[in-house]
Amino acid sequence: MKYVLVTGGVVSGLGKGVTASSIGVVLKACGLRITSIKIDPYLNTDAGTMSPFEHGEVFVLDDGGEVDLDLGNYERFLEIKLTRDNNITTGKIYQSVINKEREGEYLGKTVQVVPHITNAIQDWIERVAMVPVDGQEGPADVCVIELGGTIGDIESMPFIEALGQFSYRVGAGNFCLVHVSLVPVLNVVGEQKTKPTQHSVRGLRGLGLTPNMLACRSTKELEENVKEKLSQFCHVPAANIFTLYDVSNIWHIPLLLRDQKAHNAILKVLNLESVAQEPKLDEWVARATLYDTLQDEVRIAMVGKYTGLSDSYLSVLKALLHASVSCRKKLVVDWVASTDLEDSTASEAPEAYNAAWSLLKGADGVLVPGGFGDRGVKGKMMAAKYARENNVPYLGICLGMQLAVVEFARHVMKFPDADSTEFNPNTKTPCVIFMPEGSKTHMGGTMRLGSRRTFFKVTDCKSAKLYGDVNFVDERHRHRYEVNPDMVPAFENAGLQFVGKDETGQRMEIIEIPDHPFFIGVQFHPEFKSTPSKPSPLFVGLIAAACGQLDQVLQDSCNGHVVVAKHKLGDSSSTPLIHQNGHAQKQANGGVANGTCHANGNGSTHG
Repeated sequence: MKYVLVTGGVVSGLGKGVTASSIGVVLKACGLRITSIKIDPYLNTDAGTMSPFEHGEVFVLDDGGEVDLDLGNYERFLEIKLTRDNNITTGKIYQSVINKEREGEYLGKTVQVVPHITNAIQDWIERVAMVPVDGQEGPADVCVIELGGTIGDIESMPFIEALGQFSYRVGAGNFCLVHVSLVPVLNVVGEQKTKPTQHSVRGLRGLGLTPNMLACRSTKELEENVKEKLSQFCHVPAANIFTLYDVSNIWHIPLLLRDQKAHNAILKVLNLESVAQEPKLDEWVARATLYDTLQDEVRIAMVGKYTGLSDSYLSVLKALLHASVSCRKKLVVDWVASTDLEDSTASEAPEAYNAAWSLLKGADGVLVPGGFGDRGVKGKMMAAKYARENNVPYLGICLGMQLAVVEFARHVMKFPDADSTEFNPNTKTPCVIFMPEGSKTHMGGTMRLGSRRTFFKVTDCKSAKLYGDVNFVDERHRHRYEVNPDMVPAFENAGLQFVGKDETGQRMEIIEIPDHPFFIGVQFHPEFKSTPSKPSPLFVGLIAAACGQLDQVLQDSCNGHVVVAKHKLGDSSSTPLIHQNGHAQKQANGGVANGTCHANGNGSTHG
């Protein structure tokens, strides 16, 4: 097994995750099999209990693992399926060591950070790296490891020490260290400054790790004299110093690495030159180029409560982007804070209220994503009501579906008290109720998590057609509350269809309003399995409906085609991009770019 370690210096948020994913893409294009591991130095055992404002979205894996959002980047870029063990945290490591100590495995020894914690980290990496994640048998060729945080962080120290030992453990030719650093340009001087990177590399070397190559983040390509200076002071060959400068979309990053021959440098360090081929990235070139040429806009109002941080809805944004590119439309996301749509805001902050409603009414489609807590719930229901009454394409995910059901009960079925017991435990009309998996007294670990099967109970519906007229789909879940099955007959008599259910028929998975142009709600999270080459069918449906292409997409999907982003350059047709590719239910996981969506409006977020 060969290992590529990606570390970061100077500041956080440089794009280590995208860099690690892009390295994997280029190496995969060279014919190698890739797996990935993300190390997060925080003490939480996983990301499941952290607020989206704290750490961005919680990404959910097939096995129910609640993990860091960078694993979503890996799955989208590499089209692999990772497990919860591919995300290592300080909490997991210490918990495993303490469990062993309690079981007497250390035979009375004093348990210390070195060697017990560091050995546990190395053992975990070696064990997980051998697990295939691409659907093939046997271990991958290369494991790309990303160390979260910044070099010098106190919480990272045990991992730095462990990885230093690990580089000796696996031996020369099996370990390559790529250090991502910042080369800023000071406006006053106008030149690229190398000192931050010099200090970062010096700190890294002082901790026992020597970088084989530098990936330098900068606004523009590194000048040759800057490369030479970095090479001299950081002891890295100039040929192994690459620029990851600002680009129009994230799909250019693997192409930047390829154009600068980063793969050759990595293959040389890992002694893989004889088994690798020249990288084939034609699809990435076509997709990145097409995205830059898109002109016709499609506007989607994203109505939530975490709108202040786009990473809170990263996978939703990526899925929207995949779908918009597949329909050859330029995505514009209008962030609408759900609280700003509520009547209380009209009196307290009328400007924010009017701005939010203006954005909602100006959108081609409305999306209400998942979330927890009662803040902004009324605003989300008002968005669903507006979309329902005005024939605006609507997609509700998880809570977005539940609130669409509550809104339907209140305003169509005339149950003013209708609510979710999550927000009103004493409601007389409980449309959404507590339906966990496991204990009813303990909250931890009782969510319905991971991949679950949904069976289509109504075949002549938009969602079934979008998935290719299959009998079932496997999608990922993360929730505790679901539609009350006792109220389903009343809903269906009033015109709300439950077209998808679980195998028991008790869990409602997909709703539709048949006489609406596009009104779909899903209990699962389709965004987690969307990829650039296989966009989520439901997101494609939303975008297609928003730009008048839905009939064509439904027809092509029913003919066994899946809308995907495989393009011929120079064709600016507005028709969807169709590719013969089997059934949509077999799609893997998705990924896209930072800075690809225009954030308009008041800059707040959704939830």
